[in-house]
Amino acid sequence: MYEYKPEGTCSTKIHFDIRDNRVHSVSFENGCPGNLKSISVLAEGMDADELIKKLKGIRCGKKPTSCGDQFALALEKYK
Repeated sequence: MYEYKPEGTCSTKIHFDIRDNRVHSVSFENGCPGNLKSISVLAEGMDADELIKKLKGIRCGKKPTSCGDQFALALEKYK
């Protein structure tokens, strides 16, 4: 299980596994529970590179980042 500490978001930690470039067991600590649960469900089994392409650069309101963007950064750092 990999753990990443996002910056500039309400979530404080992102946990996930990658096996054969597929994302598994995604969970977030804190943040917006409904949105983050949705990301976790949608990301399950997805190709990590495809997920990075979809999430990278998404902003949350006026913030320069989002939990999805931070997840993409975590995946890039892992790879």
